Amino acid sequence: MSTLHTRTQGGPATKKAAANEPGRAASSAPAARVALFTVLGAAVILVALGSAALGQYGIGFADVAASVLHRLSGPLGLGHPVRDPFAESALWQIRMPRVVMSLVVGAVLATAGALMQGVFGNPLAEPGVVGVSAGSALGAAIVIVAGIDVLGQFTVPAAAFLAGLIAVLLVYALSRAGGRTEVVTLVLTGIAINAVAGAGLAFCMFSGSQTARDQIVFWQLGSLNGSRWAYVGSVAPFAAVGLVGACLLARRLDLLALGDRAARHLGVNVERLRVTAIVLIAVMVAAAVAFSGIIGFIGLVVPHLMRMAIGPGHRLLVPASILGGAVLLAAADIVARTAIAYADLPIGMLTAMVGGPFFFWLLRTTRARAGGWI
Repeated sequence: MSTLHTRTQGGPATKKAAANEPGRAASSAPAARVALFTVLGAAVILVALGSAALGQYGIGFADVAASVLHRLSGPLGLGHPVRDPFAESALWQIRMPRVVMSLVVGAVLATAGALMQGVFGNPLAEPGVVGVSAGSALGAAIVIVAGIDVLGQFTVPAAAFLAGLIAVLLVYALSRAGGRTEVVTLVLTGIAINAVAGAGLAFCMFSGSQTARDQIVFWQLGSLNGSRWAYVGSVAPFAAVGLVGACLLARRLDLLALGDRAARHLGVNVERLRVTAIVLIAVMVAAAVAFSGIIGFIGLVVPHLMRMAIGPGHRLLVPASILGGAVLLAAADIVARTAIAYADLPIGMLTAMVGGPFFFWLLRTTRARAGGWI
């Protein structure tokens, strides 16, 4: 009787405690998300200031922060310029454009990766799948080998941007049939276009001079060296359109995750959504790649990291990827500038060296935990 009585008393209490657990989890989830975005926002600021301070010519972190505050405060007169005029000039003419470019390019690549994975429903999707990176590389190589200099310093970026857009439009046009575009057909067409662009790139390297080959190879490896405010101003509008558009598509991407048929029943025009997403990806990635070269794994790794932290919902995943991509590429750029004295390592090489093993680890741990991708 006593044992029965104990179980009877404990039963309702246990059920009540269990019933309260979902409420506690639900109440803690918003706090965790706020904490994550707070950490990411703080990381963007700290990494940006650290990137501006570090380099072959050291500028104090406090001096950088004071100079930035002075520029941003305007008539309020907060902060102060760096006391060394040479350091102040180097900070704002060389360092800061590169820092801002790294933040913008990182945000663009990570967001494009999140969009690609959402639209294709494939965790291995990344911007290069639709041919934008290979197309941009081919356009840049043709201009370099031909020695075309119509637009001065903007000639190679402009050619890369246009070639990237043409490659994506070609992939879309060739994969469309009967007024619809199947995901598998689109991916396979992208692989074919990438192969053709790779062959064209190899021919350019074969037929070009040694100087042209060196330029092409360095451009393929990716670098933010030589970034200027004019370049940042050229990329920023396209990046802004792509990032804002990605945030606006987030809710429909969540519905698309239910499947094409379910999404259509819920009022989503699936074909229009895919076309819009691909256009946004092409515009912002082509603009970024045109000035930075090919930088891999940012669009593949960052969305998975953010998905592990906050879940698969795109309304949070997209903004988190924007911040996470900016932090990761800016941090990689610090390593590229400081790892070897008086040398500037290709940043695409660094992201591949770190991203490849990390992604393999992520693949193994996810398969071990869930038996496949979530």
